[in-house]
Amino acid sequence: MYNELWGLLYAIVSFSLLLVSLRIFGKSGILVWIAFATILANIQVLKTVELFGLTATLGNVLYGSSFLATDILNERYGEKEAKKAVWLGFFSLGMMIITMQFGLRFIPHSEDFAQGSLETIFGLVPRIALGSLIAYIISQYFDVWVYSKIKAMIPSDRLLWVRNNVSTMISQLLDTTIFCTIAFLGTYPMETWIQIFITTYVLKFLVAALDTPFLYIAKKIKLPE
Repeated sequence: MYNELWGLLYAIVSFSLLLVSLRIFGKSGILVWIAFATILANIQVLKTVELFGLTATLGNVLYGSSFLATDILNERYGEKEAKKAVWLGFFSLGMMIITMQFGLRFIPHSEDFAQGSLETIFGLVPRIALGSLIAYIISQYFDVWVYSKIKAMIPSDRLLWVRNNVSTMISQLLDTTIFCTIAFLGTYPMETWIQIFITTYVLKFLVAALDTPFLYIAKKIKLPE
C-alpha cells in the first residue's frame, strides 16, 4: 500500500500547491501551473509504478491537475480565459519538445555524464510526443466546452461538483483514447493495449474525483488585488 498512500498524498499536495498559486498570484498563478504541470507530467509519464496491483505511469496526477486548473479558470474567469490557458499548455509542451531535441544534438564533452540520461528522458519517441500533443489540445478544449455548457444549464454552486466531474471524466476518457491509440496501438498486442488503456483511464478517473473539493475551495479563495 506504500505507493497507493504516497500517491494519495502526492495528489493532495499537488492540488494544494495549485490553490496556493491561485491565492498568491491569482490568474497568473494558474497559468504558470498549467505550463508547469503539462511539461512535468510528460516527463513523469516515462516512469512506471504499480498501483492497486496495476502497472501505471506516474504523470497522471499532475496531468489531472491541469484539468482542475482550467476548470478553476472557467469558473472564475470564463470560457475564453480557460481556452487561452489550454493553448498556453499546448505551446509550453511543444516548446519543451522542440528545444530539448536541439539540446540533445550537441556533442557532449568527454567528461559529460548527463547526455545518456537526457536522451532517455527527452528523446521522446515521435508517436508518443505526437499523441501527447494531440490528446492534450483536443481533450482540454473539449473539457472547457463541456464545462461551460453544463455551467450555463446548471449555474448553481451547489452542483459545482457535477460540471467538474462530468466535464473532466469525459474529457479524460477522450484524452486516454487519443493518446493510447496514437502512441501505442500496434506497438503492443491488443490485450496489452487494452490493459494500458483501462489502467490509465481508471487512475485519471480517480484523480478527477479527488480534485472536486479543491475546486470548491478555489471558488471561495480571496484573490490578490
